[in-house]
Amino acid sequence: MIESMKKILPLKKEHQWEKYEPSVRVINDLENQMKILTDDQLKAKTTQFQKQLHNGSTIYDIREEAFAVVREAASRVLGMRHFDVQLVGGLVLTDGNISEMATGEGKTLVATLPSYLKALEGKGVHVITVNEYLARRDYETMGPLHEFLGLSVGLNVPQISQTEKRAAYKADITYGIGTEFGFDFLRDHMVKDLNQKVQRPYHFAIVDEIDSVLVDEAKTPLIIAGKMKSSANLHKVGAKLARSFKKDHDYEYDVETKSVTLTENGMTKIERAFAIDNLFDIEHQTLYHYMIQAIRARVMFERDVDYIVEDNELKLVDLFTGRLMQGRTMSDGLHQALEAKEGLAISEENKPQASLTVQNYFRMYPSLSGMTGTAKTEEKEFQTVYGMDVVEIPTNKPVLRDDRPDKVFVTKEQKYEELVREVENVHQTGQPILIGISSILQSDQVAEYLDRAGFSYELLNAKSMEQEVQLISLAGQKGNITIATNMAGRGTDIKLSEKAADLGGLHVIGTERHESRRIDHQLKGRSGRQGDPGSSQFIISLEDDMIERFAQVERDRKLKSIKTGEYGQVLNKDLHKFIDTVQKISEGSHYNIRELTLKLDDVINDQRKVIYELRDKVLQEPKVLSLLSPMVNDFVTYEVDRHCPETIVPENWPLEHLEAELQRGIPLMKKMTLSEYSYETTDDVKQAVRPTLDAYLLQLEEAVTPAIESSWKQGAVMKLDQLWIRHLEMMNRLKEGIGIRQYQQEDPIRLYQKDGLDIFGHHFYQIKREFVILMAALCRPAKKGENKGGKEDV
Repeated sequence: MIESMKKILPLKKEHQWEKYEPSVRVINDLENQMKILTDDQLKAKTTQFQKQLHNGSTIYDIREEAFAVVREAASRVLGMRHFDVQLVGGLVLTDGNISEMATGEGKTLVATLPSYLKALEGKGVHVITVNEYLARRDYETMGPLHEFLGLSVGLNVPQISQTEKRAAYKADITYGIGTEFGFDFLRDHMVKDLNQKVQRPYHFAIVDEIDSVLVDEAKTPLIIAGKMKSSANLHKVGAKLARSFKKDHDYEYDVETKSVTLTENGMTKIERAFAIDNLFDIEHQTLYHYMIQAIRARVMFERDVDYIVEDNELKLVDLFTGRLMQGRTMSDGLHQALEAKEGLAISEENKPQASLTVQNYFRMYPSLSGMTGTAKTEEKEFQTVYGMDVVEIPTNKPVLRDDRPDKVFVTKEQKYEELVREVENVHQTGQPILIGISSILQSDQVAEYLDRAGFSYELLNAKSMEQEVQLISLAGQKGNITIATNMAGRGTDIKLSEKAADLGGLHVIGTERHESRRIDHQLKGRSGRQGDPGSSQFIISLEDDMIERFAQVERDRKLKSIKTGEYGQVLNKDLHKFIDTVQKISEGSHYNIRELTLKLDDVINDQRKVIYELRDKVLQEPKVLSLLSPMVNDFVTYEVDRHCPETIVPENWPLEHLEAELQRGIPLMKKMTLSEYSYETTDDVKQAVRPTLDAYLLQLEEAVTPAIESSWKQGAVMKLDQLWIRHLEMMNRLKEGIGIRQYQQEDPIRLYQKDGLDIFGHHFYQIKREFVILMAALCRPAKKGENKGGKEDV
């Protein structure tokens, strides 16, 4: 088996294979030893491994034997035995890398090897999939294997209770959806009591369809939002004004990055409309935000493509699946801008209360690994962002699929006419056909052409997940025609009937080149699984979205010299190279967007760590004064520096204002009049305040009771959350100004980092200030009037 695998592997990957060859041989040599063990003896291996790890062994000391145990247990419990290539896949995952394995090679079974091994450390393993159906399927099918070996298994999906979530995370191995793990992290940092948290520290994660989770979903951050009233009138006025804006005159729209930037004319038009002098003054930030959202709503989103209007309500469309996203809305006023554009009633806004990019969430795992059939084209990104290599795993059997050269046509109409001819020719033989489409709009177009030709077909663009999986699994039956979005039923194998296999297997038709070669490879990979026969044919046009978006001018230039054959098929061979180049440009553009998203979030991520660490300290600190006392000192230092700067002569310092501010946090300051003293430096003022400050801190030690501590913790967390939400809003506004800074030829990232740090410094002090003032307010009622001990009021 090993020698045959060597023949399948590309020569350049031989070194990577040789790295795992000795381990595979050891696992194979152990197989007979495992077979003669009773069930109880096999189960006892788990306890044996755990003891070895407790006594100082590492997972690499027990890796081969543990894999052999899982292989034998899988054979007994599931009736499935790991192939050698699956062992290699498991070894790659254990090393924290990506196993690139073709469709049908049993990735779900591969994950049982490293998940068992790493779970033995007792720190938890997360097995992450792209949707709830696959998470439940893997939990139900692979869970019994782990339970047989004595490990606990949990399932983390939306809509389960906190108690159920806590139990799921407590399990040795937890199956679930990637976004749900991320949202749980954010929710854990919004709790009012540490006992309400559900997660434990991260250890090891295996991400199935890792390119979908870490690349396709990486452009959209995870956001938890709360409702707030929005200015309906401002949205309506903004929508009306945006209708008068002309592209390139009033605003610039970058089709590649889908970003909007105001021109000088656009800025002037807004300033005149609202009778203001400077749109970028701090008091006009909200107006600027509303206008940018109004323009985005007008130019970036198309009705019946990105959203529909149904029953006087705006509903979003998932462009990956074609499904309506029931109950989902866009945040930060963009949804309301779309409602204003369509003349609908303006709903409440979703204001972000916590956010996190997919990249920064998964970078929190000390060890991260993944599986997919298509990762090689994104290897650079996986290496730079996550430190993971992509290792191509050979198929268990050679791939027999016939991938035919693209057929290129000038117009979409010619393309769809050729699609009908292709379907007609293949369908006559009884060979099953899968037509891949990229959007709900395109599925309607394809369906219309097939209807005219009288074909019966299954259309997968708005079914439930269970129906979708069932229909996609039947796409390999003789004579079936299935139209499906790229993401429909992903993770589900299409199995051929015997008759279909004899007829040549599944024939896949691609209706356009996608904006990543990876998606094209995924579509082709639906056919030819596990050595099955199959074929693929892409039928595309020069009017397809990718070319319109990234190479419209170059395409128009090339049209002048195009030669066409029968039915309008393009004969110029250089056009194929041109399309390949455009696709690479598209990939680069999407990578740049994800890179920018990550760079921007890296700024907030550092701030998030500080805030979340402080929040946890507030909730878990048994003696709050140990946390608060340094803040009282910071409060005095900051306020004295602010009111008494060295740049102003002491005679002009506003000492009365300083007294009033200090009294809010240190009530004892009421007994002191700063103007009675003379000062030469700022430090002189601090020295004058020091005795009163020290006396206050001593009195706090006696005044703070457990009841006050509890009240302070709840109030402090509330203040922190309010200021953090305000900070996120200001950072979003700052982010919106990036386009203007590019226009002004400044480095937008550097300025965002600098300004973001300034804003955070201000807000972080405000948090500490609120903490100090809160404690002063809580202690006052407890010490009103004369104290029995004769001490002064706090």
